Amino acid sequence: MGKSVIVIGSGFAGLSAACNLAAAGFEVTVLEKNDTPGGRARQFQAEGFTFDMGPSWYWMPDVFEQFFAKFGKKVSDYYDLVRLDPSYAVIFGDGDVMQVPAGMPELEAMFERYEPGSAVLLRKFLEEAAYKYKVGMTEFVHKPSDSIMEFADRRILASLFRLQMFSPLSKQVRGLFKNKKLVDLLEFPVLFLGARPEKTPALYSLMNYADMSLGTWYPMGGMYKIIEAMMALAQELGVQVKLGTEVSRIHTSGGHVTRVATKNGLEFRADVIVGGADYHHIETSLLDAPARNYSDRYWENRTMAPSSLLWYLGVNKRIDKLQHHNLFFDEDFGVHAREIYEDPKWPSKPLFYVSAPSRTDASVAPEGCENLFILIPVAPGLEDTPEVREHYYNMVMERLERHAGQSIRDTVVYKRSYAHADFVSDYNAFKGNAYGLANTLMQTAFLKPKMRNSKVDNLFYTGQLTVPGPGVPPSLISGQVVAGEISRRFGGSYKV
Repeated sequence: MGKSVIVIGSGFAGLSAACNLAAAGFEVTVLEKNDTPGGRARQFQAEGFTFDMGPSWYWMPDVFEQFFAKFGKKVSDYYDLVRLDPSYAVIFGDGDVMQVPAGMPELEAMFERYEPGSAVLLRKFLEEAAYKYKVGMTEFVHKPSDSIMEFADRRILASLFRLQMFSPLSKQVRGLFKNKKLVDLLEFPVLFLGARPEKTPALYSLMNYADMSLGTWYPMGGMYKIIEAMMALAQELGVQVKLGTEVSRIHTSGGHVTRVATKNGLEFRADVIVGGADYHHIETSLLDAPARNYSDRYWENRTMAPSSLLWYLGVNKRIDKLQHHNLFFDEDFGVHAREIYEDPKWPSKPLFYVSAPSRTDASVAPEGCENLFILIPVAPGLEDTPEVREHYYNMVMERLERHAGQSIRDTVVYKRSYAHADFVSDYNAFKGNAYGLANTLMQTAFLKPKMRNSKVDNLFYTGQLTVPGPGVPPSLISGQVVAGEISRRFGGSYKV
């Protein structure tokens, strides 16, 4: 066929698009700003520790299997998955810890302990969530969402009421369960979607199905194993990946991209361009104003998912009271959520998350040591200073040490923080966001920024600021969907 594509960015969406387009017969080149691939899912080593820089939860294993199956491969061809049990721990206070089991009988028994009679309600809730997951994953997420008419199918319209698109998740959860800890447990997954439960459609209880029914998994060696797998597949398909090659300008003429320039003085030409980097950055920094889909005002009015304040810590001893995933809900969830979404500020008493992959995987830390990844979700666009980072470090470490029943700060042998300024520097992230756009009702499906540039006929977008939304599985799907759109318009052989 001889048609060529340039993909800007080598995150999950960019690599997914590249693999699918190469399989469809396009000649594909990926231009990556950083010196290692993976975008937010990069990895680094220090002092004998191996740190995943971004995503740490492996949910929706079916999406990964389906991705590799398109190329005649299996996940097991590339990495070893283990299911975590307990899936994670929720710390509500001193000595008050909920260990969330992987098995459904054990999970139902746990619900009964917290709220007698709730096991049957959990079954009902997860049955509805399973339906939403099936319909959502087959009828919604694989659509490019160019128009509302894509959803004007009798089957979809008939299912809208049952999908609870126009009712908040919090109403559904609180209508079934009264125990606050169970409510917090069922509402927490929407933090990955970037909105409060009161603002998130109840459709997204499908995340609870992903959590409790499909399970929490871990690829041995770290989440970067997925990137390594996708890179190996891309290279097998003939994709060229050029690292350390930051795009500085997308030149257009007559409603068509003519060439792409990079900061190291190179120029690339292709029949199609796919923007897998930050959508806002591409629009406002790489394109001239007449070629943009959206105005500055449009972007300022978007509801963004949170940014994150992170620490990567190497500790020279074991911390026995930690699970692989640990959610610290020892402060008020509602207050913290308001300080992210309604009154953006540095949080007064934040909830936080600790990942200790060394509890599962000995390869990520020296013997007898612990690898810790600590995350506080925070509002995007905040002023980020070293003093602020240190203040919150001491705040969360005091609570972590109290839970662990031992000192930790004096045994930290490696420490690196990461926040807004780093997201901007490394990924050109709009307002230093970590997750993209919030999945509110008014930013769902065809109400998200479009995959196709309406002013430039050969420029497309993929990733967490377009459909289907934030998260690793949605990013994989986003790359598949944009590949299907390009193939349909430019004569490739790919079908979503």
